[in-house]
Amino acid sequence: MTFPFPHAPFPGLDDAQRAAMLTLGPTWANDIQGNRRQVCEIYDAVHDGLPADGLRTLPAQAYGDDPRQQLDLYLPAAADGAARPIVAFVHGGAFLRGSKDATPHIYANVPRLFARAGCVGVNVEYRLAPQAPYPAGADDVAAAVDWLRRHAAAWGGDPRRIVLIGHSAGGSHVATFLTDPRYRGQADGVAGAALISARLEADTLPGNPNAAGVVAYYGPDPALQRRHAPMAHTEAMAVPLLIAIAEYENPYLDRYALQYAARVAVAGRMPRIVQVPGHNHTSVVAHLGSADGAFAAALLDFVAAHAGPLPITAPAAPAPGRSS
Repeated sequence: MTFPFPHAPFPGLDDAQRAAMLTLGPTWANDIQGNRRQVCEIYDAVHDGLPADGLRTLPAQAYGDDPRQQLDLYLPAAADGAARPIVAFVHGGAFLRGSKDATPHIYANVPRLFARAGCVGVNVEYRLAPQAPYPAGADDVAAAVDWLRRHAAAWGGDPRRIVLIGHSAGGSHVATFLTDPRYRGQADGVAGAALISARLEADTLPGNPNAAGVVAYYGPDPALQRRHAPMAHTEAMAVPLLIAIAEYENPYLDRYALQYAARVAVAGRMPRIVQVPGHNHTSVVAHLGSADGAFAAALLDFVAAHAGPLPITAPAAPAPGRSS
């Protein structure tokens, strides 16, 4: 599945922001960290210009003892007693870095998108390598899911309708939790998963800008890297799956996404596959919740198909204005 550009690419951006995105896309891999900072600056300004959405926020809920084992909840304004789908986002960061609050609006924009649709949106923090190597990231996803199941009733969430979304290294942790034999039986209530620009194979190829993160998380042994990476466990994927890649990806991630999708399909469960044109490894999630709504619509449709119906079937992107 691909999405054609509307009349102008990157709706919701001004002319200067649009020009910057068009310029950095084809050269994304030449300066990933510099381009990432530029993307975050652009979309932080975009989200900052949107009006307040009236959501209720319950920040820094501890699901474990480590200071990073926290999650933020975003709840619809109306507390009507309905049991709502839970959509939990797990950020990236090459296993070594990253935060659920990378900027004032990123990555809170992702759970806010789903909360505006009437779901419970969740932003998950987790421990990082090298202090917390494999399988700590997936352990933390498992612990967060267990916490969400146990506490769902307190804030209107349905523990039987949980959808996990993982970006980059976060996608690796989500996929490992769902397929590695060590977590067998722990995914009760997970109704589906979306892996966005996910690291699904562990490699230290010369072109991999995050090879150090692979070693820090999986260890230096290539055999163990391959044994523990999600690609080794595709046959165990037991929930509906959406796999998304940006047009401009970090090296190898798009190739691995297609390989992973093919292996899951051969094992008997065909994923949805989405490429988001114009966007890059960071903006593919940073833009969610803006006026650029095609990919958001695909994610919402996936959630509705497997954890729905959504309480609000077509949440409008907020019109430009100032947020409070």
